[in-house]
Amino acid sequence: METTSRAGAWDTAGPAPSEGGQTGLRSLAAYLRAPFPWYGLDEAFTGPRWLMQVGATADGTVRHGATGHGEEPSIRPDAAAAHRERFAVVVTVANSALRRTSDGTGHLDATTASSAAWLAGSGLLATTWPPQLDHTLRAAWLAQQTETAFELADDLTGPAWSSLSLPVDGEPTPFHYRESEFGWVLAGSARDEVHLGAYGRGMSAYGLGFSAIGDIRSYAP
Repeated sequence: METTSRAGAWDTAGPAPSEGGQTGLRSLAAYLRAPFPWYGLDEAFTGPRWLMQVGATADGTVRHGATGHGEEPSIRPDAAAAHRERFAVVVTVANSALRRTSDGTGHLDATTASSAAWLAGSGLLATTWPPQLDHTLRAAWLAQQTETAFELADDLTGPAWSSLSLPVDGEPTPFHYRESEFGWVLAGSARDEVHLGAYGRGMSAYGLGFSAIGDIRSYAP
C-alpha cells in the first residue's frame, strides 16, 4: 500500500508518538510551517473550530495534521455522553512521492487517499473507548481495531466503502466513505497538493463541505 506505514503513522486525536522517525506537534507554529494548505469544514459550519496536532519527520518537515470542529471528543466518555458527542475532524495529508529521508538512512512512503483513510480511521479509534473495557483490555482492543483500519484503508474499492460526493473548495469531489459503530470515516483527494480524510460522530458526513483554510490562526485559542 502506498500509504503512511503503521509504524510511522500516529492517530490525529491522541498523544503524539515519537516512533517511526515522526513527531506529533500541537503548536500553531507547527501548522504555520506546513508547505501545503490546511483544510477544514467550509463556511457552512458555524460551530467551534480547534487545532489538534501535526505529524512531522525527524527533520521537522510537516507531512500531515488535523483540525477539529464541534465538541472536542472525550477519549473515554460515559456511554450516554458518547451518543451526544458532535464533532468532525479533517485530516490533511501532503501529496508526496516515495523519496529518501534527508539523512539518507531510509525512505518516506508515498501518500495517497489511503494515507488519509488510515489516519482518519486511526484517529476515530483514538476517541473511542468501549465502556466495558479496562485499560489493559483496551490496549489489545485498540491494536486489533487499528490493524483492521489499516487493512480497510488499503482497499478503498472494497465492499466496506461506499462512494460519496462532497464539495471541496466548491467543486464536487469523490470520496470513499464507511460507517461503523464508532462513527464514520471518509477519504479522498483535493487538487494536486493534498489528500483529505475526515472522521466524526453525531454530525452527518453527507452534509459536509471542505475548503482550504485562509488563516490557520483562526483555529487557535
